[in-house]
Amino acid sequence: MFRKRLGRVECEDGDTHDAEHDSQPSGHQHSHARLIIALAVTFAIGIAKVSADPEPHTSCCGPISAAGHKLLDVLDATNVESLWLDHEHVNWETGAPDKDSDYEGPGKATHCSVFAAAVGKRVGVYMLRPPEHGQILLANAQAEWFHSPAGRQNGWREIDSAKEAQTLANAGNLVTIVYENPDAHKPGHIAIVRPAARSERLLDENGPEITQAGEKNYVKTSAKVGFEHHAGAWPNGVRYYAHALGK
Repeated sequence: MFRKRLGRVECEDGDTHDAEHDSQPSGHQHSHARLIIALAVTFAIGIAKVSADPEPHTSCCGPISAAGHKLLDVLDATNVESLWLDHEHVNWETGAPDKDSDYEGPGKATHCSVFAAAVGKRVGVYMLRPPEHGQILLANAQAEWFHSPAGRQNGWREIDSAKEAQTLANAGNLVTIVYENPDAHKPGHIAIVRPAARSERLLDENGPEITQAGEKNYVKTSAKVGFEHHAGAWPNGVRYYAHALGK
């Protein structure tokens, strides 16, 4: 029989020992506790890593091919964010200003259409451009030209969707998105589809990735942003055209 008295245990035979000492965990209990702590720390680190890792990204429209990367090099080399600037009269091929800073004549508006034509020329593809048509209201004229017999004879074909446009660009085709303004006296818009590993969600929400000149020039943005200054254009007012590029 045992009696506990103020932290000590007294046995019936008179022997005493510390109750506190008896309450200390054994070596086995220590090992078990350390194991539980180690597992908890490992689990916490794993949860933190999963939270920090980005969501897996799958391209909606296939990988960017070698030809697609070549097209990206061409688009990046245009320096479009510094050339073909709004409110400057520019050389259509280079985008550099070709009039004095005090020039107040026509042709100082946006330059989406000549930028697209200049990209086409750099990759060996013709689309309507100077001198066959002047810079003023050229995008509307290009929109009409693409679906004309002349456009088809020059290798252009209309495609049905934003997904097909992005897929063909990723494969290394020259792809345009074109808006023809229903008011022939107001400008339309045109942009080049840029090869990109775009997700289905981004494609559905914002359209293909593009490079453009316009009210704001972008080496990389979405079609939704690029066409936002043209009421009625995005997403239902645009059309897509593609042209194969030489190997």
